[in-house]
Amino acid sequence: MVIARGWVSLSEPTLLEAAVGLRPIKVKDAAAWRDSRVRNASWLRPWEPTNPETPLYRSSLGPYVSMARTMRREARQGVTLPWVVTYGGAFAGQLTVGGIVWGSARSGQVGYWVDQAYAGRGVIPTALAMAVDHCFLTVGLHRIEATIRPENHASRRVMEKLGFREEGLRKRSLHIDGAWHDHICYALTVEDVPNGLLPRWRDAVKMARMRAG
Repeated sequence: MVIARGWVSLSEPTLLEAAVGLRPIKVKDAAAWRDSRVRNASWLRPWEPTNPETPLYRSSLGPYVSMARTMRREARQGVTLPWVVTYGGAFAGQLTVGGIVWGSARSGQVGYWVDQAYAGRGVIPTALAMAVDHCFLTVGLHRIEATIRPENHASRRVMEKLGFREEGLRKRSLHIDGAWHDHICYALTVEDVPNGLLPRWRDAVKMARMRAG
């Protein structure tokens, strides 16, 4: 039940042009979730695991309602933190810290996707920085991992911007778009960001704006 207590809404209201938020996914998000996933099917297809439980192209509402209920149940069990990503209050994507292990590991795996309409605005790096800080400083995790296809340059750039450490290639580790694909493992531990990840990301955004004039 540690995760259920730490499964809260988070917000960064001023860093970007509009507020970035993370809030616990709800069953009533199913329609917006469905619309975004179907609209972005070709955008997401090369990077999404081939998983019949994850509704990527289906247009009916039922699979999304079922998945939201499953995610909420797993949050109560302490094994996942499923959030909706919002930008200016609008549904912009999803970020989940899943595969959470306690005991001597205290680790989790993060996955995320963003609606193409909001890509390139810093939404996901901001949301991810908030999530990492919450997991480290509030929930009590020690390590966060992300695995990304080598060809997914946009997502790898998110890792680089936030200072995730590249830890090597996992051969044919996930089934995606009809085939087994290699993934690069990235990770952070709490020792890597003693002052928090979001403050470091804020500084990076400010420096980028200064260079841009």
